[in-house]
Amino acid sequence: MESNEIDRDVAAAQLAALDADRAALADRVVAPWWYDVALGLLLFGFLSSYAFDSLWVTFPALVVFGASLGALVAAYKRITGIWVNVTWRVMLVWSALVLAVLVPAFVLAEGHGQHWVMVPAGAVLGLAVILFGRHWGRVYAAELRGER
Repeated sequence: MESNEIDRDVAAAQLAALDADRAALADRVVAPWWYDVALGLLLFGFLSSYAFDSLWVTFPALVVFGASLGALVAAYKRITGIWVNVTWRVMLVWSALVLAVLVPAFVLAEGHGQHWVMVPAGAVLGLAVILFGRHWGRVYAAELRGER
């Protein structure tokens, strides 16, 4: 049998360095608490703007929402040095929650003139994105550390 000329001690040291890098990355990918709170407040504000039933309110809210999302993405990339993509499973869970909240809210708002319902819908989804973001960040960091 042929040897690859790799010393066991060198290989062990390289694996230890990879584990240390992976742990450091796991510590970096978790967004600071204010990031998720800002995202939740932005979502709440945008969805609540529908309560006014006016494009003069909703369109500027959309512009602020989009620009602020861009600023949050840039801040996350600057803080962590990376961008993390979510899995299909995570996106399906989030999409199901959004549909479960927004479909009835839009039916009440647009079909029955109850536009105020967008405020609690925005609050529910704003809180959900905060909790979801905190949970997902901890799960992702644990996976990077090899804990899951």
